[in-house]
Amino acid sequence: MNLLMKQKVTLSWVAIFGLVLGQAQEIPDRPEKLTFPPLVYDAPTPADYRVELKSGAVVYIYPDRERPLIDLSVNIRGGSYLDPKGKEGLAGLTGALMARGGIPSSPADELDEELEFLAARLSSNFGGLSGSVSLNLLSKDADRGFEILRAVLAAPSFQEDKLALRKTQALQGLKQRNDNSSSIESRERNFLAYGDDFWFNRHTTAASLESISREDLLEFHHEWVHPRNFIVSVSGDFDRDAMLKRLDGVFAAWPHSGKKTPPVPQSKTYGKPGVYIVNKDVNQGRVSIILPGIRWDDPDYYAIQVMNDILGGGGFTSRITNRIRSDEGLAYSARSAFPGGAFYPVVFRAGFQSKSRTVAYATSIVLEEIERITREPVTAEELLTTKKSFTDTFPNNFASAAQVVSAFANDEMIGRYAKQPNYWADYRDKIESVDIAAVQHVAKQRLKLGQVIILIVGQKEEILKGHPDHPVNLGRLAKGGVKELPMRDPLTMEPIK
Repeated sequence: MNLLMKQKVTLSWVAIFGLVLGQAQEIPDRPEKLTFPPLVYDAPTPADYRVELKSGAVVYIYPDRERPLIDLSVNIRGGSYLDPKGKEGLAGLTGALMARGGIPSSPADELDEELEFLAARLSSNFGGLSGSVSLNLLSKDADRGFEILRAVLAAPSFQEDKLALRKTQALQGLKQRNDNSSSIESRERNFLAYGDDFWFNRHTTAASLESISREDLLEFHHEWVHPRNFIVSVSGDFDRDAMLKRLDGVFAAWPHSGKKTPPVPQSKTYGKPGVYIVNKDVNQGRVSIILPGIRWDDPDYYAIQVMNDILGGGGFTSRITNRIRSDEGLAYSARSAFPGGAFYPVVFRAGFQSKSRTVAYATSIVLEEIERITREPVTAEELLTTKKSFTDTFPNNFASAAQVVSAFANDEMIGRYAKQPNYWADYRDKIESVDIAAVQHVAKQRLKLGQVIILIVGQKEEILKGHPDHPVNLGRLAKGGVKELPMRDPLTMEPIK
């Protein structure tokens, strides 16, 4: 019986014991009076699954014979932050075409047909910070599947016709950048929070897309796609030693040496406080309230997560959701996030959509709740509810073998395994150690409204009018007053004057 099965059996016996105990006791007259034994769950240990191959690749491996499938992902260090200036979009094209641009033994269309015949799923991509090649197939087809995997990783063809098609599709995507308020808001939020020069804000343009050639894809691939940059997660129907031997073969005798990926650049700027409006004719205004963020390894990380859950991250139990949706009916969804960035500080954000005339009023309520959590201690009930939510849902991180190795591969990628190898073992104790004083301390230190940036995408004139029953002067909600941001040309990303 493997570890995951043992954990499931343990949880099942806990549930059965609870039912038997409940039957033996008198049935309470109210559901909230029901009691259950504490959940017993031991998190898996990363070192039990971690192997370093001869090639330098790191593998997290978990045999699981429940189904005749193999689920594998080769995670690759590097991403669009490595795009050369003037070649923005190169990483994205490279990632898309590794699996869809053919291999030496099979043109792209033939490879797609073979994968369909095998009932296998093969995909590849590069995002901002990392890439991946993923394969899911029946274990009986492992020999052919891993031959294809080797070719996709080591020698993708990047067919010219598929590159041309992908560039055409990408250009159509660029043209739609200003079609909805969501894409405008996320783009301008990053410009305000991190500055124009941050790598994340170097967007693909029509010119950069046009300049990218097949030779550029080959060069990017040769530099960054090699086993020393690989972190593999694999689970499914296989023998552990046999799979490790198979992976050693897949990564052996690599055709190019490649480079070690440089560190992800850090943002050294934060925008000027103020209210910024992008004028767009939409039914509802989209609002983001932004404050400086943190990385995952911040010393106050756990207290910040608990604080944010009470403030706006905990759904219907959180203050912002209750005020904006339940009490005032101003938005369908309103919440906050304080995530802790993987490689650089990711900003705090509270967001919602509301009718144009109620945008200012709803914004003022969110700011009230932010100010209140810095001024007044949270209640013991709020703290208990939040901590229980974190600890009760903790086993969901490891609900399947694939989730176990995926979580550990992500830790390896962001450096958490190296810095905090006991992160998961200690997680619940760290959450439980957060008290009311710690919540108020981090709220005061990290939610300083003198730094607040408010971004609104919507009908400027209607938003500034406000609601007659709830008059709010937007310009007084943040230092710096109200400023209009110009829309950007979708093909050049330059402000439209």
